[in-house]
Amino acid sequence: MSAFAEFVPPPECPVFEPSWEDFSDPLGFINKIRPIAEKTGICKIRPPEDWQPPFACDVRNFRFTPRVQRLNELEALTRVKLNFLDQIAKFWELQGSKIRFPHVERKILNLYQLSKIVSSEGGFETVCKEKRWSKVANRMGFPQGKGTGSLLRSHYERILYPYELFQSGATLTVSTESLRIFTLLTLEWAHCVFLSLQRENKDPKGLKIFETTPKLVNLEIVAAGIDLYLCLACGRGDEEDRLLLCDGCDDSYHTFCLIPPLQDVPKGDWRCPKCVAECSKPREAFGFEQAVREYTLQSFGEMADHFKSDYFNMPVHMVPTELVEKEFWRLVSSIEEDVIVEYGADISSKDVGSGFPVRDGKRRLLGDEEDYASSGWNLNNMPVLEQSVLTHINVDISGMKVPWLYVGMCFSSFCWHIEDHWSYSINFLHWGEPKTWYGVPASAAEKLEAVMKKLAPELFDSQPDLLHQLVTIMNPNILMEHGVPVYRTNQCAGEFVVTFPRAYHSGFNQGYNFAEAVNFCTADWLPIGRQCVAHYRRLHRYCVFSHEELLCKMAADPDSLDVELAAAVFKELGEMMEEETKLRRAVQEMGVLSSEQEVFELLPDDERQCYNCKTTCFLSALTCSCSPDRLVCLHHTAHLCDCPPGNKCLRYRYDLEEFPSMLYGVKTRAQSFDTWAKRVTEALDADQKNLIELKVLLEDAEDRKYPENTLFRHLREMVKEAETCSSVAQLRLRSENSRNRTKLTVDELKAFVDQLFKLPCIISQARQVKELLENVEDFHERAQLALSDEMPDSSKLQALLDLGSGLDVELPQLPRLKQELQQARWLDEVRLTLAEPQRVTLELMKRLIDSGVGLAPHHAVEKAMAELQEILTVSEKWEDKARACLPRHSMVTLESIVLEAKNIPAYLPYILALREALQKAKDWTSKVEAIQSGGSYAYLEQLESLLARGRSIPVRLDPLGQVESQVAAARAWRERTARTFLKKNSTYTLLQVLSPRADIGVYGNSKSKRKRVKELMEKERGGFDRDILSDLEESLEEVREPSTVVAAFKAKEQKEVEAIHSLRAANLAKMAMADRIEEVKFCLCRKTASGFMLQCELCKDWFHGACVPLPKTGSQKKVGVSCQSNSKESKFLCPLCQRSRRPRLETILSLLVSLQKLPVRLPEGEALQCLTERVMSWQDRARQALATDELSSALAKLSVLSQRMVEQAAREKTEKIINAELQKAAANPDLQVLKQPRKTPLVPRSLEPPVLELSSQAKAQLEELMMLGDLLEVSLDETQHIWRILQATHPPSEERFLQVMEVGEGHSMCRPKCELYKSRDIKQFAKRIAKEEKERKRKEKAAAKAEAVWDGLDKRKEKKILDIPSKYDWSGAEDSNDENAVCASKNCQRPCKDKVSSNSSLWGCDCNNIHLTFLFPSRDMKVSVSQSSCCKHDTTVMINN
Repeated sequence: MSAFAEFVPPPECPVFEPSWEDFSDPLGFINKIRPIAEKTGICKIRPPEDWQPPFACDVRNFRFTPRVQRLNELEALTRVKLNFLDQIAKFWELQGSKIRFPHVERKILNLYQLSKIVSSEGGFETVCKEKRWSKVANRMGFPQGKGTGSLLRSHYERILYPYELFQSGATLTVSTESLRIFTLLTLEWAHCVFLSLQRENKDPKGLKIFETTPKLVNLEIVAAGIDLYLCLACGRGDEEDRLLLCDGCDDSYHTFCLIPPLQDVPKGDWRCPKCVAECSKPREAFGFEQAVREYTLQSFGEMADHFKSDYFNMPVHMVPTELVEKEFWRLVSSIEEDVIVEYGADISSKDVGSGFPVRDGKRRLLGDEEDYASSGWNLNNMPVLEQSVLTHINVDISGMKVPWLYVGMCFSSFCWHIEDHWSYSINFLHWGEPKTWYGVPASAAEKLEAVMKKLAPELFDSQPDLLHQLVTIMNPNILMEHGVPVYRTNQCAGEFVVTFPRAYHSGFNQGYNFAEAVNFCTADWLPIGRQCVAHYRRLHRYCVFSHEELLCKMAADPDSLDVELAAAVFKELGEMMEEETKLRRAVQEMGVLSSEQEVFELLPDDERQCYNCKTTCFLSALTCSCSPDRLVCLHHTAHLCDCPPGNKCLRYRYDLEEFPSMLYGVKTRAQSFDTWAKRVTEALDADQKNLIELKVLLEDAEDRKYPENTLFRHLREMVKEAETCSSVAQLRLRSENSRNRTKLTVDELKAFVDQLFKLPCIISQARQVKELLENVEDFHERAQLALSDEMPDSSKLQALLDLGSGLDVELPQLPRLKQELQQARWLDEVRLTLAEPQRVTLELMKRLIDSGVGLAPHHAVEKAMAELQEILTVSEKWEDKARACLPRHSMVTLESIVLEAKNIPAYLPYILALREALQKAKDWTSKVEAIQSGGSYAYLEQLESLLARGRSIPVRLDPLGQVESQVAAARAWRERTARTFLKKNSTYTLLQVLSPRADIGVYGNSKSKRKRVKELMEKERGGFDRDILSDLEESLEEVREPSTVVAAFKAKEQKEVEAIHSLRAANLAKMAMADRIEEVKFCLCRKTASGFMLQCELCKDWFHGACVPLPKTGSQKKVGVSCQSNSKESKFLCPLCQRSRRPRLETILSLLVSLQKLPVRLPEGEALQCLTERVMSWQDRARQALATDELSSALAKLSVLSQRMVEQAAREKTEKIINAELQKAAANPDLQVLKQPRKTPLVPRSLEPPVLELSSQAKAQLEELMMLGDLLEVSLDETQHIWRILQATHPPSEERFLQVMEVGEGHSMCRPKCELYKSRDIKQFAKRIAKEEKERKRKEKAAAKAEAVWDGLDKRKEKKILDIPSKYDWSGAEDSNDENAVCASKNCQRPCKDKVSSNSSLWGCDCNNIHLTFLFPSRDMKVSVSQSSCCKHDTTVMINN
């Protein structure tokens, strides 16, 4: 077969699908199919569909190490080719050359095929002499006429011919004697030369005959300098440039003396022919290596699926089995492709557990696992079934009695082999992808062995038992071409594959799967097993167990044997004893006189194996005193030793006289069937046969496993018929579950009675069945009388039906009796229904009429039907009228309809619904009247509930429109109030905003905050809670009084004030923890201080600038000043403190006026009234406080300051005009103007606090009023007045804006917001300014002119400043026009003019001020400057491009 021919699948083996009956006896079924299946060697068995054993292996703890398989080393011919090529490559490597395989016709030359063809044509010399190279090329498949033959000859002569000569044993060595003489002469001459030089006092090293040190040649020490490297072929040492020295043994050869001669000196290492022969010894026996990695089932499965999907480039389940099969045989036949797979084979289930459920006590079996654990098809049970021979072996033989597990992947294979002792094997695929099998029947086993030895003799020369090693595979197509029948099958999950004795089988896995296999032996195997032991003896192969011991053990207990097994044992035992007798007589004839009995089964197997053939001895063995530990079987007595026979001793297990007794026991067991057959014949011939006696005989035959013959089957059929009749009789006589079984007719019952009395044996139920027949005939007579009555009587009919149903016989009168009973029961039901009119519904009347229609015609039934129809017609008429009146009719109309329908004798649901709706309408109207006539208005929730109930009543209600208008007006007012107070997307409700705060100190997101507030409100429920202000289930008298609501509001107000006091104190205490500021939590986010932060004026907590909106002031919109300049004019309240829009009091009063017009009570309205009262109360207190002399004068002073601010705005406008004129005056567009810092602040110094001084009592009073005013959700002028006064009294050290900066690792520092301009952008800009220093000097003239203009402007502005007393003396700073004037701050560290570096544009002082000098490169740049209150050099610059 060509190596590249496509694989042709062999024919399929038989597939069997047993029934449940056949499946119940595994070995019996296999014995049944054996005549068919053993012709193909293998067969497949599909269990019944419901037989699906669970997988019982512990997947998590299942670990194994697989075998590594190289696919192209598995196939016999491929391995021979690879071995040949390895030997060729190794030969040339030892010759110092590296072989390169030549290409012919664009293909790698098959050197193995070339060698074989040339050898078959007579060898290289013959082919060259007869010029057969063209024929060789044709046989190798090359086309003619291209000179391929000459090319093949050159390749052969260059590569293969030297190796062929080497293999032929051509010698290059000379005789040892001639070499020894030559060596002695050379040594003698060298010694004389050495002595002569010593006498002349010359250095012998100067001569070229010496080189370094003596050297060892053929065990003689010679001087290395002498030309002693001799060619071992010719014996000369001349032509040293052509003399090769072996790198392995230091022998030397001329290149032209070698066979074949070498043209050139090899470049690499070179070995002489002797070393090459030493290195080319036969290879070691081939075997599989174990993988390095240990796998679990999951990891191996992932690896296997990944390999297959990558190899075929498609999902594993989509790869066709035919494609995998062809690719497998292509790979194993390929030399070029080297694919390596892994196979978890021969894993003992004793170590990792079986895939079948097992009763081993390690795990509790659940459900149907018990059935599978005891099943004969469970591979743990099959080897030890009663019919199996292996059950008589006490030792657990791994792989034979103990199942082995196999975890396969794609292409992993099992090679051609037969089972140990030529036994049966069975394989079950638990799960996974299919396993492809190939089988050869036992009749062709020797032919397969001969073909493989013929095609790959090199493998069998080194391994005679190669086929027993499971390491060699051969393509089935090659075997089939040589006449070996091969069959195949694909084993899928849940299927069995059985291999028969001496049937060679092999195969491979289509993918990741899990299989389990075990061996078993039946009675027909015994002669085959004996032949296998003889075969092992010839191959000198070890036995797994002793066949002789197995036979003797079965013969020792014959009663435990199956009859067929006993017959087989009897036959085998007789032949074995006959052969043993001959062998012992031959030993006696040798002259061995000594004998001794030995219990061989007590010895380990390795101590009782034949020294020559390795067979395990049991019946006898021969030993000698010269070597007591050595023994041989009686087949190889000549191989023990050369001692005389008198020194040898025969050891035996049984004496020859014991054999007949053993045979007798087995024979008796085998012949017990004849005795049983005689007893059965006598029982069947008797007149009165006893069923019990026949059953005993049948059970005895089944227990003894007698073969099924005609007598056995006749007895079984007779007993089966009698038992069937008996069981049927018992079933008919039993009253339980009679409804679920088929009943006999009267005629069938009569026939069954006749059959019972005609049976060949007597059964006890025959008399009772006859009595049943008599009862049936009596019932027939009584039923005829009952059916002839004119009026049906339900009780009488029911009694007859009960009697007939208990007879368990199909009676023809029963249907008519049931029909009469239905009519009687229907009439009884109609009479009972009409007797109670309140039960007569439309559905009931229709159901009675419908059921009456289905009854058989009867005059009483027709009369009752007419009466029911009349009542139904009248009732439906009034129901339609009531249905039409229900939707929105007046109460008067509905009441008249209810009165008229009162006399109808039926239950009318729509009339009742009309009556119920009328009652609801009356109740609703009375409730509305009670609310409107009461002393106080109802809550909106009450009216909404009344409105919902009124809309659900299907009656026209006059007051409903009025209630709807009131509810709509109240809702409109509430929505208007909500728009007035609530912010956009506010998380607060209107009632929460109008009520005192219950969530002071509660932080978090909106959900958690609402939950916390709800808990607080439930804990301290007030009068303004919506849940308690509206409840329609309460009576109108229980509605809360306004005084109760006001009292609750006051209590909540007091708690709010106490809570805000506590919160302010706690937040103020945070700033005292400066050393642990990183541990303090601030802001809504409850994180530590960082970045720009603001302080809430109400709760005094600090908030991040990124978490809260910045305060908005009028000055920010009008004047381009920084945040710091407005820090004392803007007021910041956090989102927790300012919950609403805070409308003015006038707006609230207009809402209250609208509320007074509503005839409805609203919780929000009451809360608004309470809030208004609280606001007006606070306003009175504030006015009283502001009316004092001290605060009145303070307000007056602030008014003067406000006038100055108006004038300041005018000054700023003038400055803008002047700046615009200066820009127009610049003639040169590149001119850069140097702008010095402002010496006069844009905001007058007199406006900076503190400008007022108040007494501590007045200040405390104002702060308390300010806090209470901030709690109000209303905007008041008094609040602004108090805020302005308090701001004017604050010292400049009190900052409400902080900048938190990192000082060191893990620490932070808080500074005023004036340091915000210390940013990276400003520093970079300052560096840029320094680079332009040279240009600044060039334009110094233009800068001086601009400075003069600024100085004149400052002088004009100073004349307009009001002279208001201040806490600080700023006169020196205000009057100075010098840029370097002394700062008003006490500790200002601003450098003087002469100390300022020309490159400096940024410096600072200890008052946390930064002084800047800028060069403005562009007129498009806008600059806003503001100054702090503490230092005239404190300048905040905001630059916007």
